[in-house]
Amino acid sequence: MPDRVSIGALTRVFPPSLVDAVLVDVERVERRRRSLPARLMVYYVLAMALFSDSSYEEVMRQLTEGLAWASPGEGPERWRVPDKAAIFRARQRLGVEPLEALFDGACRPLADVSTPGAFYRGLRLTALDGTCLAVADTAENEAVFGRPGSRRRAGGGAFPQLRLVGLCEIGTHALVRVAMGPYRTSERALADQLVPDLEAGTLCLADRGFYSFDRFRLARDSGAELLWRVSLRVHLAREAELPDGSCLSTLKPARRAGHKRHPGLSVRVIEYTLAGEAAADESGAAEPTRYRLVTTLLNPEEAPAAELAALYRQRWEIENALDELKTHQLGPSVVLRSKTPNGVLQEAYGFLLTHYAIRRIMHEAALEAQLDPDRLSFMRSLRAARRSTRASTGFPPPTTNVTSTNAPCTRSSRSRYPNDATAPTHALSSGR
Repeated sequence: MPDRVSIGALTRVFPPSLVDAVLVDVERVERRRRSLPARLMVYYVLAMALFSDSSYEEVMRQLTEGLAWASPGEGPERWRVPDKAAIFRARQRLGVEPLEALFDGACRPLADVSTPGAFYRGLRLTALDGTCLAVADTAENEAVFGRPGSRRRAGGGAFPQLRLVGLCEIGTHALVRVAMGPYRTSERALADQLVPDLEAGTLCLADRGFYSFDRFRLARDSGAELLWRVSLRVHLAREAELPDGSCLSTLKPARRAGHKRHPGLSVRVIEYTLAGEAAADESGAAEPTRYRLVTTLLNPEEAPAAELAALYRQRWEIENALDELKTHQLGPSVVLRSKTPNGVLQEAYGFLLTHYAIRRIMHEAALEAQLDPDRLSFMRSLRAARRSTRASTGFPPPTTNVTSTNAPCTRSSRSRYPNDATAPTHALSSGR
């Protein structure tokens, strides 16, 4: 029976063959038959993200509810739902590596040229931002992750927190790259792990909190185009005025003792204010909020300043994606349930994988209906995914054993699990 367990419609995104290949890569294939094999536990971790308000045993029941036919009778051979302790040990055996490898290898950009709002003049739109997830209040989690300060509570906030920075495909809300660490690790430090993996042919948007000269240079060296907001305190001389109101300038690093001064990076600067948006100045008087963007798109004819200023508001789409993950999928005021740091990371990847799978099915449903993916309801799609899990009749057990290749699955091997190799054959129409 464990070989027949699936996660309903989401199994189309992460089919058994893909999960088995990842388990081989990270050397999590069992040497003996278990009642809770590794593949089942991968799907179980994803089901934990679908049913975040259910107990450990209840999550397992949700997975096996439609498989009663696979274990008939009441004899000793009947498969029974394991207790909480057995599930905990099986999660420990699985570890975080299979979930991390599955995310790094299979979660790729979804949009094509027919996806509304996914491209700007041929460049795929992405955005960079971060958030924090509250985790179970245990001594081990606190020692590893730390907790925010609090004026109301001695010792800090109510729960330790995991910090997460993600790269989101704007047109589909798919999170395609993440970096995670303790609360004490800054978003900037985590972003440094992501920007080298930006790809040519993309346009990355980021808020002013992520800017530093070294980080901007690292992102530019990846081959991606950039449109980042910077603080008004960053010195940018107007070197050449352009006909669209923007100007050319040079970003220069701060002077550091013992470091050879970098010649600087040529950028284009766009400054504007938004009508109706005002902030108080030092005297208390309201004045319009002034935005300053820097971009590597230097030709105003290929990317007019007015278009880029209007485009920058698309950065907020990643805020919506993170809200889907935290508020709708995890639930408001709900913490990750795992009591150990490795369990926390495993569970966090489970939420990310589940979010990606739902977003992928939503994207395909939107294309079939000729709609913008933003027009579909994430909550309705989440509920449809839950229903499909409960109603699942599973799939036949494997007839051959997977042989190990001893090839490690690393972040550089993302192309090993391409989207077209695991593409669902039907859209989840009930999620529209």
